[in-house]
Amino acid sequence: MILVTGGAGYIGSHFVRFYTRQRPAEKVVVVDNLVEGHVESVEGLPGVHFERCDISDFEAMKAIMLQHSVDAVVHFASYCYVGESQQNPSKYYQNNVAGSISLFRAMEEANVRKIVFSSSCATYGVPLQVPINEEHPQNPINVYGLTKLLIEKILGGYADTRGWAYTALRYFNASGADGDATIGESHDPETHIIPLALQTALGKRDLLQIFGDDYDTPDGSCIRDYVHVEDLASAHLLALEKLAEQKGGQNINLGTATGASVKEVVSLCEQVTGKKINHAFAPRRSGDPARLVADPSKARDYLNWHPQHDLRSIIQSAWNWEVKRRF
Repeated sequence: MILVTGGAGYIGSHFVRFYTRQRPAEKVVVVDNLVEGHVESVEGLPGVHFERCDISDFEAMKAIMLQHSVDAVVHFASYCYVGESQQNPSKYYQNNVAGSISLFRAMEEANVRKIVFSSSCATYGVPLQVPINEEHPQNPINVYGLTKLLIEKILGGYADTRGWAYTALRYFNASGADGDATIGESHDPETHIIPLALQTALGKRDLLQIFGDDYDTPDGSCIRDYVHVEDLASAHLLALEKLAEQKGGQNINLGTATGASVKEVVSLCEQVTGKKINHAFAPRRSGDPARLVADPSKARDYLNWHPQHDLRSIIQSAWNWEVKRRF
């Protein structure tokens, strides 16, 4: 049985749903403290057992793993707001890093030594070249990215000293929603461009702010690599399957190799919704690189992962969710 931490969060819940569809005979333990997760996202799923618990609760996590004979962990639980991480670094070090260390201790005690870790392209910092491959230097420019890098390093230590097998999946811009629009992106506060643009189209927001229109890009706005959350889910399952034969650790980018500018995203949101999106330009945010685009060659070659969604598909699924969101 697998255990999914943060399984009621945005990406975690999409993975859990994908896993139950692909492996209907398998059971899953979902652990989430519901600080940012939504229990509605996993309620009623066949074969899913939910535990409201914090990953830093060593004794509880150890007991859950032993009780359910867990043999592998998929670790999503994390705070993930870059701006907040700069304003309140202690919160991020305590939850992301110390919480993960406690989880890893519990895994070791329960003899669970296989893990897929939700990492981030934020570990790279300002890119020296684009597209970015896994050999690019890791020099994070914010606390959030640093916490993800520290956890990668800690997992490397467990692999070297305790024989763990792990894969750290470095996402680029996770986006989109489940195909049936039952679940989707729901953050408070929301900081991601696609849901912000769509909520503006719906009239839930008066104005969309675009940070910077003077970058060294064709239209002056930032270019990012958007990857559908269901494609991320499929990559986690492929990585999990690889752990059965894998020795040591792997670090793998998840992106599409195709960048889109913020202005292009807004224009496509207008096409998909058929609505005008009121927007205005604001000064650049500190630390925002002009371009962040993945080289996903390793994901293709090692995991046999091939993203199925383009940007229009991403935005369409996100729009379907926004117009009838449940939470």
